[in-house]
Amino acid sequence: MSQSDELKNRIEAKKLSLRSKIKELQADGQSTSREEVKKLQAKLDSLSESVKGGWDNLSEAVAGKLNDWLKDD
Repeated sequence: MSQSDELKNRIEAKKLSLRSKIKELQADGQSTSREEVKKLQAKLDSLSESVKGGWDNLSEAVAGKLNDWLKDD
C-alpha cells in the first residue's frame, strides 16, 4: 500500500467518524451541540477543499496539511 493510499484510508475513516459524531449531536438538539456540529462540518468542508484536486494529484504540501487535519481534534 502506498503512502497516498494509507493517507486516504485514514482520512476516510476520520470522515466517517466525524459524520457519525455530527449525527449524534444533531439528535441531541442542545445549543452546545449545534455549535459543535458547525465546528465539525467546517472541518469536513476544509477537508473537501484540500482534496478537491483529487487523491492522485496530492502535493507534499497538501499531504502535510491532511496529516495535520488528522491530528486536529
